[in-house]
Amino acid sequence: MAQKSKKVYICSNCGYETPKWLGQCPECNEWATLNEEIISTENSSRASLSKFDSGRAKAMPLLDINSDYFQRYDTGISEFNRVLGGGLVRGSVVLLSGDPGIGKSTILLQVCESLGRDYKILYISGEESAHQIKLRASRLGVQTENLYILCETDAQYISEYIFAEKPDIVIIDSIQTMEINELTSSPGSVTQVREATNLLARTAKASNIPMFLVGHVNKDGNIAGPKVLEHIVDCVLYFEGDRNTSYRILRAVKNRYGSTNEMAVFEMLDTGLNQVDNPSMMLISGKPKNASGTCVACLMEGSRPILAEIQSLVTPTGFGNPRRMATGIDYNRLSMLIAVLEKRAGYYLNNMDCYANVIGGLRIDEPAADLSIALAIVSSLKDVIVPDDVLAFGEIGLAGEIRSVTACDQRINEAAKLGFKKCVIPYNNYRKLSKNVLDLMEVVPAKTVRQAFEVLIN
Repeated sequence: MAQKSKKVYICSNCGYETPKWLGQCPECNEWATLNEEIISTENSSRASLSKFDSGRAKAMPLLDINSDYFQRYDTGISEFNRVLGGGLVRGSVVLLSGDPGIGKSTILLQVCESLGRDYKILYISGEESAHQIKLRASRLGVQTENLYILCETDAQYISEYIFAEKPDIVIIDSIQTMEINELTSSPGSVTQVREATNLLARTAKASNIPMFLVGHVNKDGNIAGPKVLEHIVDCVLYFEGDRNTSYRILRAVKNRYGSTNEMAVFEMLDTGLNQVDNPSMMLISGKPKNASGTCVACLMEGSRPILAEIQSLVTPTGFGNPRRMATGIDYNRLSMLIAVLEKRAGYYLNNMDCYANVIGGLRIDEPAADLSIALAIVSSLKDVIVPDDVLAFGEIGLAGEIRSVTACDQRINEAAKLGFKKCVIPYNNYRKLSKNVLDLMEVVPAKTVRQAFEVLIN
């Protein structure tokens, strides 16, 4: 009699499978992540490669494929459309993840209010009852008649229900609660999440219905389940934000239909998430006047320039080893900039504690913020004020030079709109600026960090 099930050990971190238990996963090198699971093989079969099925799909010339096939739905939230690449693409699968209570279900219900005017929406919840969803919808003012609630966790039944009812848009909240009965592992396990996502993604593609999947995150901030989950879907969105503040940042880390550099800023209110049309004004509001250790940077998030305030505090250390702390800035990047300031610019910090922070909960990854971070550190070290109407941007190399950055014209235009009068930029960027940009404000070129600081204090 053929064996109907088999025992395997699956890594909860990367999804690696092995027939025997191991203390350390050979794929991701994590310890104690291999969990025992029973996989049913009763219905598994291997298709014959020697037979040609005339009913299968055929290859098509690239030039014959209609590029207008993908229709985009307007979600009613312009910032959400921006992150999606212009709107929700028909037949796409979007994974929305974030910390508990950050606003994933809230923003999807708000999207339902807008899309429900023209489209039939099926909201499938595996965590909440219909009455709980109704309570939140009433608080958010969602009153559309085209929103249907289904409380179910059986992925196969959900797939059949979608094919039968043919909704225009489907929302799954959340994918970690979905299960396939043929699998003996518990919901939320690596196998269940992978197979349920595969089934629902195939359903969305076959029926040409856009689908939102809400995803949980683990304690490290990564999406719970196998890494292949992010490969299956078309778009992966991350909600970021400090629980102590009301602002939320939505980023796209994968998007087959748009840019992955876009971001949107929302403010959490009693009535739901309110989009922030001008994030720069929000991030630099409340900037202290005549205070040392602060400098404004201009960053590019996709096609949008955003101004952010960077603060630094440098104090004498009370211990043998100086302390370095970074919030919103990569710690290794901060250490590198401190080393460059000591070696190349002559600002000694070997007996100083150094703290750096980005105001507003924003996390900076762009090297163009290097100059602002360095100027904030030197400003705090020398207790010299960087003028309030001055900003700076540029990448700092290990030789202490300030290297050019992209989209310099857009950054200066955005700063001029917000009332800044002076800007310190890399020397190579200054040579390529047009006269129209130079007329907006005083633009000062700098080749080194020391030269940039001397320009500011004169």
